[in-house]
Amino acid sequence: MAEHVLDLSARFIDSGRVDSPPNRVTHELSEIADGVALVEAFSHVVVVSTDDGLVAFDSSGPASGGRVLDSLRQWNSEPFHTLVYTHGHIDHVGGSSAFAQDAESSGRPVPRVIGHENLSPRLRRYRATNGYNKVINARQFGGLPASTLSGANSNKPFVPEGTLEPVVDYRHTMTDEIGGIEFQLHHALGETDDHTWTWIPQHRMISAGDQFIWNFPNCGNPQKVQRYPLEWAASLREMASTDVELFVPAHGLPISGHERIISCLNTVASTLEQLVDDVVSAMNSGATLNDIVLTVGVAPEILELPYLRPLYDEPEFVIRNIWRLYGGWWDGKPSRLKPASDVALAVELVELAGGVSILAERAQALAEDGQLRMACHLIDMAADAAPNSVEVHEIRTRIYLTRRSAESSLMAKGIFESAANESREAAGQEFEPRKPKLSLEE
Repeated sequence: MAEHVLDLSARFIDSGRVDSPPNRVTHELSEIADGVALVEAFSHVVVVSTDDGLVAFDSSGPASGGRVLDSLRQWNSEPFHTLVYTHGHIDHVGGSSAFAQDAESSGRPVPRVIGHENLSPRLRRYRATNGYNKVINARQFGGLPASTLSGANSNKPFVPEGTLEPVVDYRHTMTDEIGGIEFQLHHALGETDDHTWTWIPQHRMISAGDQFIWNFPNCGNPQKVQRYPLEWAASLREMASTDVELFVPAHGLPISGHERIISCLNTVASTLEQLVDDVVSAMNSGATLNDIVLTVGVAPEILELPYLRPLYDEPEFVIRNIWRLYGGWWDGKPSRLKPASDVALAVELVELAGGVSILAERAQALAEDGQLRMACHLIDMAADAAPNSVEVHEIRTRIYLTRRSAESSLMAKGIFESAANESREAAGQEFEPRKPKLSLEE
């Protein structure tokens, strides 16, 4: 018999070790309390049964909303009264059309949708940046270059057609009573500016959304908008102030037991608070961003905790995001305030080196010696100076595939794999696009 999700999470946290991924996409349902069910997907959907129908937190993504609903219907056939969006990321709202179709097919009203007041503006921004968002998601989750989005998928909207929008919004907090159960919604800045976590006193339960993901907090994503580490930590402290006994994130395993939950929340909060303090202290001393990246970090033992491993985002990216939040986009190096073009700089360096082959071969030698950061600088310059050189792009492919293998976070792996695939295309090599990874684990 499979280990129950609550037993599995307790074992991982209490032992400090994992022997299987905490972030799972099974589309299977687990009952985690009387009248409370969780379907593990990308993202999860948690459902609370009330006398007036079901309350669901999130709808999962476009590809999984229907499968989630199928699992839920095997557990409970009651109508969905309310759908609460924890935030507006597409893997949380993109499956909502399946919930609408479920209601319409049975002659029932479409679920009422609640979200923070910043959620609808987020969806409008996604529609305005439709192509960009498709490019960065293809790169992040599939390691794909932008060219792979041409053809049949090029006109497919990033926000799926039929996505349900909030009909009820709130600013700071909102208390809603549905079918005899009270839901206390709280706004939080963190991964997004439209995040909602919900305290359900009757079940002593928190629906946390992405404020906890069984990975290092997604607070530095290099391709996304500003994140808020200190406010994120504050929301975790606020959650920890409740008498919670059941904690349900939107990615990763649910957690049971008050002391276990509080320990996890406080550890993540302390880690974010310390990182902010270290970065801001360095900024106050006049350090540049490069200085800070080289000197500030998180203790290795923290990154070994089952719920803080840097397998999705990572501390270096969070450091850069903290700099952007408190200091702007300029990194403190005068030449990078108004720099020369990448191509002009590369051509100049190639001339000094004595030819593009010399630069590319040096990059390859550095990579073979394990100096991947420097190797990537040089091979990018070689490619900028000689964009049609098959030799350069073959070397660049090898270097970036090696770099991908050496990284821990999915974000870094995706970007470096995308660079390798760009060079494969430039060198005339065919490659089979990898199916996008719908998980926060490598």
